[in-house]
Order: sequence, then C-alpha cells, then structure tokens
Amino acid sequence: MIPAEIISKKRDGLPLDEVEIKNFIHGYLSGDITKAQMSALLMAIYFKSMNKDETLCLTEIMVNSGTKLDFHNSKSYVADKHSTGGIGDKISLILAPLMAASGIKTPMIAGRALGFTGGTIDKLKAIPGFNTSPSLTEFKDWVDLIGAAIISQSKEICPADNKLYSLRNETGTISSLPLICSSILSKKIAEGIHGIVLDIKVGNGAFMKTKEDALELGCLMQEVGSTYGLNIDVLYTNMNQPLGRFAGLACEVNESIECLGGNGPDDLMNITYELGSKLLLQAKLADTKINAIAKLKKLVESKIALKFFNSMIENQNGNLNAFEKNLTPRYEKILYAKSSGYLNIIDTERIGWALVELGCGSKTPNDTLDYTAGINFVKKTGEEVKINEPVMRIFNSNQNRLNNTLELLLKTFIIEKSPNKTQLFL
Repeated sequence: MIPAEIISKKRDGLPLDEVEIKNFIHGYLSGDITKAQMSALLMAIYFKSMNKDETLCLTEIMVNSGTKLDFHNSKSYVADKHSTGGIGDKISLILAPLMAASGIKTPMIAGRALGFTGGTIDKLKAIPGFNTSPSLTEFKDWVDLIGAAIISQSKEICPADNKLYSLRNETGTISSLPLICSSILSKKIAEGIHGIVLDIKVGNGAFMKTKEDALELGCLMQEVGSTYGLNIDVLYTNMNQPLGRFAGLACEVNESIECLGGNGPDDLMNITYELGSKLLLQAKLADTKINAIAKLKKLVESKIALKFFNSMIENQNGNLNAFEKNLTPRYEKILYAKSSGYLNIIDTERIGWALVELGCGSKTPNDTLDYTAGINFVKKTGEEVKINEPVMRIFNSNQNRLNNTLELLLKTFIIEKSPNKTQLFL
C-alpha cells in the first residue's frame, strides 16, 4: 500500500475499496500511517465524501477494531440515544436515567466536545470522582445493576474511531456525513443495543446547517444501521438557538438535575420526551406516543427518574455534594439589551465558539477545562426584552477569558420589533 496513492485517489473523488480503507485505518492504528497522512485522507473524504459501500466498510472496520458488548441474555430492551451535537444539549444526561426508570437498559458511550459543540463526558467530569473510564466488564455490570451508565469511548470499544475522533476535531473535518455516520454507529453497534433514537440537530448552531443535509445524514444512518439489525428512529430538531437556559459544563449538569426534578425548560423537556417516547415504542413499553410521553412525565413528576440519576452518579463514584463547588465561578458579566423589542438569537455557532473561549471546550489537546464556566440565557428567541434588561449572564474562573468571551457574544443576537419564534421539530 502506498498511502499517497490512496489519498490521491480519494482526493480525485474515486471510491476506495475495502482493502484500501482497511489497510489505511489499520496502518494508522499501528503507526505505519502518519498523523499527517491520516489528516490528508480525512480532508479528502471531507471534500469528496464516501458512497454507501465505503461508509459501510468504514463502520465495520471501526466496530471490529475493538471489543463488542453482549446483552443477548438481557430480558430488557437495550437502547441508546445519540445527538449530532449542539449548544446547551444536555439531553443524554436526562434521558439515560429516564430510560432506566422506564425499564430500558441504556449503555451510553458518549464523547467529548467536538469543535464548537459541547461534550457529554466533559460535562459529567464536572462531578468530582465520576468514573467515565471503567473496564467493559464494569460498564456492563453498571448497566445491569442500575439500568444506565454513561462512559467515554475506551480503548476497548472502537479504538479506530477513538483515534480518528480527536483528529477530526483538530483538522476541521467534523461535519462530513460518512465520518459522522461511521463514528456514531460504530460505537452504538459495539454497545450491543437493540435500538437507537437519533437527534439530528439542524441550524446555525449545528454541523448540519440545512434540513437537506440533515435528511441525507438521517437516511444514511438508517441504511447503515439497518444492515446491523438496529431499530432506528430519527428526530430532526432546531439548533438555531441554544437548548435550555444554560450552556457550559457544571451548569448543564445542574440544569439536567432541575429537569429530572420537574423544573426543566419547555424546549429541553419536549425534545427529551419526544426522543424517549420513540424508544418506549420500540421496546413495546407503550402503544402510542401520547401514552409513552405520559409515562415519562409521570416518572419525572414523581422524582423516580431523578432517583435513577442519583444512583447512576453514585454507582460511577460521582460525588454530587462536592459537585457544588463547580457551580461557583469566580467571575461573571452580564450582557444587557441596548434597545427594547423581541430577542432573536441569530448566531448560535458563535455562541458555541464563545463557550470554548470561556473554558468549556479545548482549543488544543492539552487545554484544561473550566468546569465553573458557562452561559445563562436569560432571554431566548421570541421573548420580549426591555432596554438595559439582562440578555445573557456569562461566568467562569478566568477573567481574561471572560473578557474575550464578552467580545465574541456582543454580535450573537439582535433585538427586533416583532417576535421570531423557533420551531423545535423540523
């Protein structure tokens, strides 16, 4: 194999065969293919894409590069949820314990931040002691005991994707449909699940900027997933503004706790219930969407789902009492409205990059995260605001980064005379 030849072939838009893809990926894992060569191939895939057969092949290579979990003896339905990433998207933290409370086992392998979107694992690491890197045996035992566990990608499951995941973040090749599809589904297939619900985010705060791109990804995911016998439902949700009232690290965990306690914002809870209802229908634990949502709401209102969350955190050695210190930032600033009218947040991606600057994401692999950092969206799209009223509250424990973030956020919203309501589902 001549690496430059394969890179050139994909650069010119030609399909790669199974042997070429396998040799290249395995070569990168072994060290025979350099980081520069792998970066070049990723960039070629980004611009020239892959056909269905190539994507299937890449997915299979990633699945077979590591160990697979086995839940075939489980009497419960085993399922997971995945989001393509957004700002303030903390649904996994709410949905995993909610599904466990519903009787669905949820082994969730989550990721760190990618680009301007937050990472579920980064948020959970705001809880002191929380173990996101157990052995696969421990992980399975946790799921069997509690019904849900959330861990980071390990060297045991899909190591090929694990290595490519961080490289995609470094090289700006995140929003490639075949790379997204193979990355997500390889981990889910390796989890040994029966079904999955996909939350594909669409809008200026998502990797999929248009509904057309989102539909293309959704169809590809369903085609690839169905070849492995997965039950797949897809939901397309709006990411033209942040989800919920908070985006950041510890503050998102805290908002998730509020949601499970029955005090969550409507946009966040409505999407959570919609996603959860699809899994209940897959598992035949409800016969209609209305009944499924009613069941989920009852689990939240009764605080049963919150008890499952607390058990999940405790089971993974998390200390929620010590977590309180990460909710106390050293500095904060307020963005005030310069006129009266209705708020229209128009640049959610810029808000995402502002969160990275604030300390919620990494600019380089060696960056240290600031778990106290985040943004409180005092006003959201369509809400009335008066001159000099707070629009956003920004907080962290690094004053220089806080000041830099303030500059980035000044142009992320406009105030107009009429409200601009955003639809949750597209």
